[in-house]
Amino acid sequence: MINVANGFFKVAASIIVCFSMLHAEAQLSDLARLEYSFIPKSDSEDEYNRFRGSFNLPIETSEDCYFIVGAEYNQIILELEDNYPFNKRDLQRIHIADVNLAYTFKTNEHWRLGLKFSPRVASTLTGRFGMDDVFLNGGVFAINDRRKDETSKRPYRLILGLTYNSTTGLPFPLPFVSYFRRVNEHWSFNLGIPKINLKHYINEKNSVQAFFSIDGYYAHIQHRLLVDGEEAKHISLSAIVGGVGYEHAFTKHLVAYAYTGYTLRLSNTLRDDNRDKLFNLDDVNAFYLRTGIKFKI
Repeated sequence: MINVANGFFKVAASIIVCFSMLHAEAQLSDLARLEYSFIPKSDSEDEYNRFRGSFNLPIETSEDCYFIVGAEYNQIILELEDNYPFNKRDLQRIHIADVNLAYTFKTNEHWRLGLKFSPRVASTLTGRFGMDDVFLNGGVFAINDRRKDETSKRPYRLILGLTYNSTTGLPFPLPFVSYFRRVNEHWSFNLGIPKINLKHYINEKNSVQAFFSIDGYYAHIQHRLLVDGEEAKHISLSAIVGGVGYEHAFTKHLVAYAYTGYTLRLSNTLRDDNRDKLFNLDDVNAFYLRTGIKFKI
């Protein structure tokens, strides 16, 4: 019974980590983004900081067909001030870099298909680079975007897809669903993963929202790190967050945003080569902040 329970929680944690990495799919309209995230540890001086930068360059290959080249870089800074039974030095910086290659084309008046391949480097990068630092991700998406359809009384966008993420350790793709609807001039909502929100448009430039989202990472530890005689090979963070957000549009395409809230589930974990949990760095819910600026289509 214990092995079954451990297996269930291992798969559940893997799925949460995978969905936390789907921001690239959730930000398909972003041309560029700069972002900062912060989670302090509730009962100590430990902190989690993340700096993120990304860009996407769409190249029109024919009418309504685009090849998209992009990249994203995350630097995660773990300020571990507590006493731990291992050498903390090799966990101070985690680097995650993606190269994004995508192709999208229209199949009819309303539907568009998209294919995406994203090789990723996710590692502490404290030693020699190897294939253990490389992860392969990708997805297939069907998009029905009628947000600008003047014949639609309540504009919407529906995205259905299958995503594969090698960091989960699961040998099969996972479903992706996102549904956005503009209810009226002042309200809209989005249902799906990694984010659910209810947004109120104060005016053309300002909006506020309530949200639930998933955040996190998964990376390889290069240097040998022993925890109670066992070697930790990976580090992961998964967080389910609830809170409120504010967005301000400087122009039609340039938007600043800030989201703050509280984690409803938090797990920052060291894992062995089989992705089983060895040591919890933090599992106490805490304050959450994410802020940035984006340039969108």
